[in-house]
Amino acid sequence: MALFKKKKKDEQVQEVNPQEQLKKENEALVMEVLTNLNEKLNGTLYDNCIIMPKGYTIDVQVGNKEDRGAVKLIQFIFIIKNDEFDEPLLDPVDAQGGTEQEAAKMAADIFYAGLWHPIDMAINKKNPAPISVDFLGQHYDFDMYCQSVVRIRAGEQPKQPVLLAKYLMNELPKYLGSKKYYWVRIYLAKLHVPANEETGEEAKTRKMIEVRVNGSVCPQLGELLAPYIDSWDDTEGFACEKQYVIFVQRDEDKCPFNKELVMTAAKGCLELMCKIETREDYMALAEKLEEMTEGNKALASEIRIFIPEILAKITVGYREGDSLFLLEGEGDDQKQIEFKKTQLRSYFYLQQAILEFLASRPPQEEVKKIVVNSVAFRELMKVQKQLTDQGQKFNMSDLFVPGTSYKIGEPDYKVW
Repeated sequence: MALFKKKKKDEQVQEVNPQEQLKKENEALVMEVLTNLNEKLNGTLYDNCIIMPKGYTIDVQVGNKEDRGAVKLIQFIFIIKNDEFDEPLLDPVDAQGGTEQEAAKMAADIFYAGLWHPIDMAINKKNPAPISVDFLGQHYDFDMYCQSVVRIRAGEQPKQPVLLAKYLMNELPKYLGSKKYYWVRIYLAKLHVPANEETGEEAKTRKMIEVRVNGSVCPQLGELLAPYIDSWDDTEGFACEKQYVIFVQRDEDKCPFNKELVMTAAKGCLELMCKIETREDYMALAEKLEEMTEGNKALASEIRIFIPEILAKITVGYREGDSLFLLEGEGDDQKQIEFKKTQLRSYFYLQQAILEFLASRPPQEEVKKIVVNSVAFRELMKVQKQLTDQGQKFNMSDLFVPGTSYKIGEPDYKVW
């Protein structure tokens, strides 16, 4: 008598694909967040996002997940898009709960109480603070909307959170240019680890200061917050504060080019730069770029100048400041005008095109062929040789470049 039936040959044992399983779990978590959030927003839940008035959409992605038994720690990344945004507005939110569903609800609550506050103010034009910007012959008027500080601290909290943006207000307008929207994310964190008598380890304090403008880290803005985070008490555990500021330009966009044009021309330029062998090739590139930019010679020059500089910064790994330096005039009469990278509209479009280029894993020889045209790279190679000849050891990350100097040979050049 047979105790076990043999499986038929055509029967298949279904195996669970871990990646597919994780994808399904994350999709369910995203819907949990969106459903909880939409109960507060009363928008339209459609195709795994929330659609709000005036063209705003809210997407959610699941980041890092950690299971600590009784506590589930999950990072959710909120992605807010609008047709007038050049870059989506990103808000990473760390949430926790006894279950993943509780963590998802917490994330929705944090986003609604935090970042949605200034977005809602901007949509409905509630209590705007006027900010005027003048640079390089251009004038822009913005309305500023500021979020309440989101604060997480262990232990007693006798002090009220301060307006983090107030430490930056003398400098923030210098980072605003011709774009319709600018968003600033301020994030401070401090972790104090007490001394351990058993192991003999001394007490340690780790700090993080990050200020982003439209998603790009601006180190010089972060430096202004160092005195404030140093004033925090070194209590045991973790403490952080976060704040968003949104700037909306009052006038219509007058820039003579759009992001799509720059991205297309930049990708074409990268392809051609990989093939340059002679001076004639380089001259042909310049002519081709003018065609790609629809006759905008100034934009073509920006693309040709900044692609090698940005690629060098990303691949070589040296530190760079927030500034650009425009050279005007000739000889002894030449002057250098400083402004910020975030004020040059094409700069971060080019950076995005370069990151996409690197993501395609181009041959190292092609990357080098472009990088050697970087002025900053050539100067750093001289410094490297000098330090090496002196027997000094260093990393490229130890070297700092204040910014990129450039010159545009067009008499009516404007910084957009």
